[in-house]
Amino acid sequence: MKSGGDYSNGFNGDHHHELERPEKQLLGGLSSFGRAKRRSRGVAHDSRGGLNNGVRVSDELGEQKQLETQKSPPPCTDFDVAYFHSYAHVGIHEEMIKDRARTETYKEAIMQHQSFIQGKVVVDVGCGTGILSIFCAQAGAKRVYAVDASDIAVQAKEVVKANGLSDKVIVLHGRVEDVEIDEEVDVIISEWMGYMLLYESMLGSVITARDRWLKPGGLILPSHATLYMAPISHPDRYSHSIDFWRNVYGIDMSAMMQLAKQCAFEEPSVESISGENVLTWPEVVKHIDCQTIKIQELDSVTARYKFKSMMRAPMHGFGFWFDVEFSGPASSPAKTSSGISVASGSSSVSPSREGNQKKRSNPSDALVLSTSPEAPPTHWQQTIVYFYDPIDVEQDQVIEGSVTLSQSKENRRFMNIHFEYSSAGRSFVKESVMR
Repeated sequence: MKSGGDYSNGFNGDHHHELERPEKQLLGGLSSFGRAKRRSRGVAHDSRGGLNNGVRVSDELGEQKQLETQKSPPPCTDFDVAYFHSYAHVGIHEEMIKDRARTETYKEAIMQHQSFIQGKVVVDVGCGTGILSIFCAQAGAKRVYAVDASDIAVQAKEVVKANGLSDKVIVLHGRVEDVEIDEEVDVIISEWMGYMLLYESMLGSVITARDRWLKPGGLILPSHATLYMAPISHPDRYSHSIDFWRNVYGIDMSAMMQLAKQCAFEEPSVESISGENVLTWPEVVKHIDCQTIKIQELDSVTARYKFKSMMRAPMHGFGFWFDVEFSGPASSPAKTSSGISVASGSSSVSPSREGNQKKRSNPSDALVLSTSPEAPPTHWQQTIVYFYDPIDVEQDQVIEGSVTLSQSKENRRFMNIHFEYSSAGRSFVKESVMR
C-alpha cells in the first residue's frame, strides 16, 4: 500500500455526490488520488498468465471435510487478476515489512502464542514474502502452509529455502479457495487488513481458510478487529488543496476552487492526522470476531452514530482507523476503545514502548495493534472522507447519522461509502468509492 500524501486530479464520473437535503443542492463532484494496490491475496495468477487452481499437498482429507469444501469457489474476475498481479512488485512488500509497528507486533503475537503454535500446523493466508510463516516456523510450528495468489509466492519459496525451512514451510501458489490442504490446521495467521480495515476484502479469504481447515478451538491471529470513526477538522489540508487557488502569484484563480474540491475530495484520502484533528470521541463502526464472522456480513456494514463536538471548529469530514487484537481462542475480546484525548496528544489506552502495541492492565491479556491517530504512524495511516465544504460546529453541537460500507458491484475489492449526517438542522448525503 502506498502511504498517502500525493493528490492527483484524476476525474471520473461515477455517481459521487454530496447533497444538502433541504435544497437537494449538488455540493461536489469528483476526484481521486494515486494509490498502489493493497494485498495480493485470493485468486492465483501464475507466471504463464493462467489460473493456478487445485494445488494439492496430500490425499488424507476426511469425508466430512470433503463435503464441506465441495462448493464451487467464487470465480476469478479480471479485477482479481490485475489486483493480484500488482502484488508481485517488491515495493509493496518492502513497505509492509518496514512498518515496524505492524511486523514487530505480529512477531510478538506469535511468540506470545508459542504454546498454541509449537508442534502444530499453521496456515498463513496471503503470505507475501513468507515472513510470518518463517516467524511461525521459528516458534516451533510442525508445518506451515504459506498461501499466496501473487507471483511473489515464487520468491517466498526461495526465501524459505535460503533459511533452511523448506521441510517446515510449504509455499502454495494459489488462492485459498483453490489450493488443497488435506489436513486440519491448528492456527491461521494473516495480515489481511486494508485501508479503513475492510478495503480490498481480504478478510473473506481468512474466513474461507477457517471454514475449510481450522480445527474446533483453533487459533486465529489476529483474533478480533474494530473499525472506528470520528468527525475531524483539518484546516491545513483544506487550505493546502482549496484556499491556495484564491491568490496564485497575485492572480485571482478562485474560479478553480470548485474543480479543486471535486478533484481533492471525491475519493477517501489515506493520510496521517493527529489527535488534535479529531473533534469527538470515536464510535465503533464494526467489531469483528474472526472466529464467528460470516462472509455475508462483509457485503454491507451499516452503523448509526451520534457525536458531540468537544470544541468549536470547522468540521471537514470523518476519519476512520482500526485496532486489531491478538488473543487466544478462549479469550474474550479486549475493549480496545481507540478513544483518544482530543487536542491533548495523549491516548486513553497507555501505549507500550512501541506505541502501537497496546496492552490491557493484565500483562497476560491480548496484544493490540492500533492505527489510531495518536498511535505512532503505520503504513495504513488513517482514512479521511472529506466534505466538499466544511461545516462550522460549536462546542457540544451534535452530529448524527449513519454510514454504510459495502462491496462495490463493479469490483468487490472496491468499497462504496454512503454517509447520511445532520447537524444544527441541516441534513446531508455524501457518497464515495474507495478504489
